[in-house]
Amino acid sequence: MPNPNLKVFFDTDTATFSYVVHRADSPQCAVIDPVLDYDAPSGRTSTGGAQAIVEYIQTHGLQLQWILETHAHADHLSAAAWLKSQLGGQIAIGAPIKQVQETFKKIYNLSDRPTIDEAFDVLLAPDQQFQIGNMNVRVLHVPGHTPADMAYHVLDLGVFVGDTLFMPDAGTARCDFPGGNAKQLYRSIKQLLSLPDQTALFYCHDYPPASRTEVQHTCTVLEQRQHNIHVRDGISESEFVAMREKRDATLALPRLILPALQVNIRAGQLPKAEENGRQYLKIPLNYF
Repeated sequence: MPNPNLKVFFDTDTATFSYVVHRADSPQCAVIDPVLDYDAPSGRTSTGGAQAIVEYIQTHGLQLQWILETHAHADHLSAAAWLKSQLGGQIAIGAPIKQVQETFKKIYNLSDRPTIDEAFDVLLAPDQQFQIGNMNVRVLHVPGHTPADMAYHVLDLGVFVGDTLFMPDAGTARCDFPGGNAKQLYRSIKQLLSLPDQTALFYCHDYPPASRTEVQHTCTVLEQRQHNIHVRDGISESEFVAMREKRDATLALPRLILPALQVNIRAGQLPKAEENGRQYLKIPLNYF
C-alpha cells in the first residue's frame, strides 16, 4: 500500500501548521487544524490561507472527508466551517470539547447554546479508531494544555500532536488556560514519547529560539526524548510541573485568544448576524 502523502501549510501570522493527509491510491483526505485569517485591528476575516488548502485539494483531485481539530485553539481562528462550506466533509474534535464549551459559554455569556452544542459533526472518543480513506487513525487523548486536546496517530505516517509538544528546542505548551494542568500535560507527553523511537511527530506550531532561523514541523520521538528542553528523559514530573507553572506565570495571553475561542468552540462558525445584519464578537472585560 502506498505511503501517505502529507502537504504542510504554514500561517506566518500565528505560527500555525495545517496539514492535508491522503494516499496516492485513494481520493479521500483530511485537513488538520486549518486557519482562518483574522486581522485584529480591523476585525476582518479572510480566507487566503484556507483557499490555498482548497486549491491543493482540488488540483490533486481529492475529496475532503475529515476536518480534524486537535483542540479549541487560543492562538488562531479555525477555518473548519469555511472549508466545509467549500468542500464538504465532517468536522471532528475530541469529545472532551464539551467541557471546554461549557467553560467558555459562561465566560462569554453566550446565548446560542444549541448552535455551540451541535457545532461539530463528530466527537471522537479516546482510543477511538477511524479511517481517512483506507488509512487507519487512532485518537489519543492528551490533556494538559486544555482538557480536550487530542492527537491523531495516522498509522504509517506519524502523530499529529497539536499543542502538547513543540520542537525540542522550543519545549512544551503552556497549561494556564481554564482546565489546563501541568501534571496532565507531563503524563500526556510521556504517553506520546512511549511510542517507538522513530515515530514521526507533527506539530501545530513552531516558535524557533534565536539560535534557529527556519521553522520546522516534525521530528521523531527519539529526538524529543533526547533533546526536549522541558521534558527530555531524566526530567521528573515534579521538575516539569515546577518549571511549567513558573514559566506560565510570566506569559502574556495569546494575541487572538479572545476572538479565537468563541469562534473555535463553534467549530469555526462565526456568530450569527444581529438584527442590523452584522456579526459581532464579544470581549469579556476584566476576566483574564
